Amino acid sequence: MKNRVRYYRSFEDDFFQSGETHTLPPDYKWIRKDIVSKILSAIIYTFAVIFSNVYCRFFLHVKVRGADKLRKHKDGYFLYANHTQPIGDVFTPALVCFPKRIYTVVGAANMDLPVIGKILPFLGALPIPGSLKGMKEFNNAVQTRVNDGHPIIIYPEAHLWEYYTKIRPFSDVSFKYPVKSGKAVFSMTSTYQKRKFGKKPKTTVFIDGPFTPEGEALKEKTKSLKDAVFESMQKRSELSTCEYIKYIYTEN
Repeated sequence: MKNRVRYYRSFEDDFFQSGETHTLPPDYKWIRKDIVSKILSAIIYTFAVIFSNVYCRFFLHVKVRGADKLRKHKDGYFLYANHTQPIGDVFTPALVCFPKRIYTVVGAANMDLPVIGKILPFLGALPIPGSLKGMKEFNNAVQTRVNDGHPIIIYPEAHLWEYYTKIRPFSDVSFKYPVKSGKAVFSMTSTYQKRKFGKKPKTTVFIDGPFTPEGEALKEKTKSLKDAVFESMQKRSELSTCEYIKYIYTEN
């Protein structure tokens, strides 16, 4: 168990190293319209869906509860999830949202990761920029994808804590997107339970929603959505019965 204990000083701590740089090139394209990119994207994403079925079902032992809520929703939507798997969080949403193609909001540093960083754009990654000009194009890309009927996946906790069984605090910034677009909001909570055989736990994923914003002003609606999603995820997280990795707070 010694190698399965991690110490943290704040919820902003990172346990996985991203890329070395944290900025996107000035000419970065969030939506690539050239024929080569479209073909590569179709091929790579098809492979990702196949891989997600194998990896999530047989390695992470994923069971999904409530996916019918997403299948019944014909329009685009926003899906907020807790961030607990380095590979699973890339592929599980593709399995959960099938047959719709997903697009995922990610940190720009992920684009600098060896190998995987190069194919993330073809998997539907929407990296967050560091400039005002880039942010405008990024916002337009999010709006375009969800208007086209695609799910937008967001991990509001931002930092990856593998197998963490609680919900970490997160801001309401990303909830402005569904408020402004008028699209539905769902939550996806990964929980962990002990298996009869094997050391690693099984994963039960719960889908909840849709959640409706309350209030008049943008700030009120944004906060109400964030609170509803957080409460839903927190309630589901209580269904975790296995702490595969123990996280301990330390001041040092």
